[in-house]
Amino acid sequence: MHALLISLGLVALAEIGDKTQLLSMVLSARYRKPWPILAGILAATVVNHLLSVAFGALLGNFLNGPWMKWVLGIGFIVFAAWTLVPDKMDDDDAPKEVGHGSVFLTTLVSFFAAEVGDKTQVVAIALGARFPTEVLWVAGGTTLGMMLANAPVVWLGHRLADRIPVKLMRYVAAAALLAQGVWTLLAKS
Repeated sequence: MHALLISLGLVALAEIGDKTQLLSMVLSARYRKPWPILAGILAATVVNHLLSVAFGALLGNFLNGPWMKWVLGIGFIVFAAWTLVPDKMDDDDAPKEVGHGSVFLTTLVSFFAAEVGDKTQVVAIALGARFPTEVLWVAGGTTLGMMLANAPVVWLGHRLADRIPVKLMRYVAAAALLAQGVWTLLAKS
Protein backbone atom coordinates (compact mmCIF):
# COMPACT_ATOMS: atom_id res chain seq x y z
CA MET A 1 0.00 0.00 0.00
CA HIS A 2 2.96 2.29 0.74
CA ALA A 3 4.20 1.89 -2.85
CA LEU A 4 0.73 2.69 -4.21
CA LEU A 5 0.46 5.95 -2.26
CA ILE A 6 3.98 7.12 -3.13
CA SER A 7 3.45 6.26 -6.80
CA LEU A 8 0.04 7.94 -6.91
CA GLY A 9 1.33 11.14 -5.31
CA LEU A 10 4.53 11.44 -7.33
CA VAL A 11 2.88 10.83 -10.70
CA ALA A 12 -0.16 13.03 -9.97
CA LEU A 13 2.14 15.92 -9.09
CA ALA A 14 4.62 15.25 -11.91
CA GLU A 15 1.79 15.15 -14.46
CA ILE A 16 0.60 18.69 -13.76
CA GLY A 17 1.67 20.83 -16.71
CA ASP A 18 3.16 17.77 -18.43
CA LYS A 19 2.87 17.20 -22.18
CA THR A 20 0.32 14.42 -21.74
CA GLN A 21 -1.84 16.70 -19.60
CA LEU A 22 -1.68 19.30 -22.35
CA LEU A 23 -2.71 16.55 -24.79
CA SER A 24 -5.70 15.74 -22.55
CA MET A 25 -6.73 19.38 -22.77
CA VAL A 26 -6.39 19.40 -26.57
CA LEU A 27 -8.41 16.20 -26.91
CA SER A 28 -11.10 17.58 -24.61
CA ALA A 29 -11.36 20.84 -26.54
CA ARG A 30 -11.37 19.09 -29.90
CA TYR A 31 -13.86 16.28 -29.26
CA ARG A 32 -15.88 17.34 -26.20
CA LYS A 33 -16.54 13.69 -25.34
CA PRO A 34 -15.03 13.12 -21.90
CA TRP A 35 -15.94 9.46 -21.39
CA PRO A 36 -14.16 8.01 -24.45
CA ILE A 37 -11.21 10.36 -23.83
CA LEU A 38 -10.89 9.21 -20.22
CA ALA A 39 -11.26 5.57 -21.29
CA GLY A 40 -8.49 6.04 -23.87
CA ILE A 41 -6.21 7.73 -21.32
CA LEU A 42 -6.88 4.93 -18.81
CA ALA A 43 -6.20 2.14 -21.31
CA ALA A 44 -3.02 3.78 -22.62
CA THR A 45 -1.77 4.47 -19.11
CA VAL A 46 -2.49 0.97 -17.79
CA VAL A 47 -0.52 -0.65 -20.63
CA ASN A 48 2.30 1.90 -20.64
CA HIS A 49 2.78 2.01 -16.88
CA LEU A 50 2.41 -1.72 -16.33
CA LEU A 51 5.16 -2.33 -18.89
CA SER A 52 7.27 0.51 -17.46
CA VAL A 53 6.95 -0.60 -13.85
CA ALA A 54 7.62 -4.23 -14.78
CA PHE A 55 10.71 -3.13 -16.71
CA GLY A 56 11.84 -1.07 -13.72
CA ALA A 57 11.30 -4.02 -11.36
CA LEU A 58 13.28 -6.27 -13.69
CA LEU A 59 16.10 -3.74 -13.72
CA GLY A 60 15.86 -3.33 -9.96
CA ASN A 61 16.13 -7.09 -9.41
CA PHE A 62 18.81 -7.63 -12.04
CA LEU A 63 20.99 -4.69 -11.07
CA ASN A 64 20.42 -5.09 -7.35
CA GLY A 65 23.27 -3.99 -5.18
CA PRO A 66 24.27 -1.26 -2.75
CA TRP A 67 25.01 1.15 -5.62
CA MET A 68 21.44 0.79 -6.94
CA LYS A 69 20.09 3.11 -4.25
CA TRP A 70 22.54 5.76 -5.51
CA VAL A 71 21.33 5.35 -9.09
CA LEU A 72 17.68 5.60 -8.01
CA GLY A 73 18.24 8.41 -5.52
CA ILE A 74 20.15 10.52 -8.03
CA GLY A 75 17.58 9.60 -10.67
CA PHE A 76 14.72 10.97 -8.56
CA ILE A 77 16.73 14.15 -7.95
CA VAL A 78 17.23 14.52 -11.72
CA PHE A 79 13.47 13.99 -12.21
CA ALA A 80 12.90 16.79 -9.70
CA ALA A 81 14.98 19.14 -11.85
CA TRP A 82 13.27 17.89 -15.03
CA THR A 83 9.88 18.69 -13.47
CA LEU A 84 10.85 22.36 -13.22
CA VAL A 85 11.17 22.57 -17.02
CA PRO A 86 7.74 23.43 -18.49
CA ASP A 87 6.45 21.12 -21.21
CA LYS A 88 4.87 22.33 -24.42
CA MET A 89 3.18 20.60 -27.29
CA ASP A 90 4.58 20.87 -30.79
CA ASP A 91 2.49 20.45 -33.91
CA ASP A 92 4.00 16.95 -34.20
CA ASP A 93 2.43 16.08 -30.83
CA ALA A 94 -1.10 17.03 -31.89
CA PRO A 95 -3.45 14.03 -31.94
CA LYS A 96 -3.93 12.34 -35.31
CA GLU A 97 -7.34 10.77 -35.86
CA VAL A 98 -7.25 6.98 -35.74
CA GLY A 99 -9.87 4.30 -36.30
CA HIS A 100 -12.21 6.25 -38.60
CA GLY A 101 -12.42 9.16 -36.18
CA SER A 102 -12.93 7.08 -33.03
CA VAL A 103 -12.33 9.38 -30.06
CA PHE A 104 -11.32 6.42 -27.89
CA LEU A 105 -8.78 5.04 -30.39
CA THR A 106 -7.40 8.49 -31.21
CA THR A 107 -6.92 9.16 -27.49
CA LEU A 108 -5.45 5.70 -26.84
CA VAL A 109 -2.86 5.94 -29.62
CA SER A 110 -2.03 9.62 -29.07
CA PHE A 111 -1.71 9.30 -25.31
CA PHE A 112 0.35 6.10 -25.45
CA ALA A 113 2.73 7.64 -28.00
CA ALA A 114 3.06 10.88 -26.01
CA GLU A 115 3.77 8.95 -22.81
CA VAL A 116 6.68 6.98 -24.34
CA GLY A 117 9.85 8.55 -22.95
CA ASP A 118 7.82 11.10 -20.99
CA LYS A 119 8.77 12.15 -17.48
CA THR A 120 5.95 10.17 -15.84
CA GLN A 121 6.96 7.01 -17.71
CA VAL A 122 10.55 7.38 -16.54
CA VAL A 123 9.29 7.98 -12.99
CA ALA A 124 7.18 4.79 -13.29
CA ILE A 125 10.31 2.83 -14.32
CA ALA A 126 12.25 4.25 -11.37
CA LEU A 127 9.41 3.47 -8.97
CA GLY A 128 9.32 -0.09 -10.32
CA ALA A 129 13.04 -0.38 -9.58
CA ARG A 130 12.53 1.17 -6.13
CA PHE A 131 9.69 -1.24 -5.25
CA PRO A 132 10.45 -4.34 -7.40
CA THR A 133 8.23 -6.69 -5.38
CA GLU A 134 5.18 -4.41 -5.62
CA VAL A 135 4.70 -4.04 -9.38
CA LEU A 136 0.90 -4.05 -9.29
CA TRP A 137 0.73 -1.55 -6.43
CA VAL A 138 3.16 0.79 -8.20
CA ALA A 139 1.42 0.45 -11.58
CA GLY A 140 -1.94 1.00 -9.87
CA GLY A 141 -0.60 4.07 -8.11
CA THR A 142 0.98 5.59 -11.21
CA THR A 143 -2.20 4.94 -13.20
CA LEU A 144 -4.41 6.47 -10.50
CA GLY A 145 -2.05 9.44 -10.28
CA MET A 146 -2.25 9.93 -14.03
CA MET A 147 -6.06 9.78 -13.95
CA LEU A 148 -6.24 12.08 -10.93
CA ALA A 149 -4.24 14.71 -12.81
CA ASN A 150 -5.94 14.29 -16.20
CA ALA A 151 -9.62 13.69 -15.41
CA PRO A 152 -10.29 17.26 -14.22
CA VAL A 153 -8.56 18.60 -17.32
CA VAL A 154 -10.73 16.46 -19.59
CA TRP A 155 -13.90 17.55 -17.78
CA LEU A 156 -13.11 21.20 -17.27
CA GLY A 157 -10.54 21.90 -19.99
CA HIS A 158 -9.28 25.46 -20.34
CA ARG A 159 -11.40 26.79 -17.47
CA LEU A 160 -9.39 24.67 -15.03
CA ALA A 161 -6.04 25.38 -16.66
CA ASP A 162 -6.41 29.09 -15.99
CA ARG A 163 -7.04 28.49 -12.28
CA ILE A 164 -4.38 25.91 -11.40
CA PRO A 165 -1.11 27.53 -10.34
CA VAL A 166 0.96 25.31 -12.67
CA LYS A 167 4.26 26.91 -11.70
CA LEU A 168 3.56 26.31 -8.00
CA MET A 169 2.49 22.73 -8.73
CA ARG A 170 5.73 22.13 -10.65
CA TYR A 171 7.67 23.26 -7.56
CA VAL A 172 5.59 20.98 -5.31
CA ALA A 173 6.17 18.05 -7.68
CA ALA A 174 9.91 18.81 -7.82
CA ALA A 175 10.02 18.94 -4.02
CA ALA A 176 8.23 15.58 -3.76
CA LEU A 177 10.61 13.96 -6.25
CA LEU A 178 13.59 15.53 -4.49
CA ALA A 179 12.33 14.18 -1.16
CA GLN A 180 11.93 10.70 -2.71
CA GLY A 181 15.50 10.93 -4.03
CA VAL A 182 16.93 11.96 -0.67
CA TRP A 183 14.84 9.33 1.13
CA THR A 184 16.11 6.67 -1.29
CA LEU A 185 19.71 7.75 -0.73
CA LEU A 186 19.35 7.74 3.06
CA ALA A 187 17.34 4.50 3.33
CA LYS A 188 19.14 1.48 4.71
CA SER A 189 19.62 -1.23 2.11
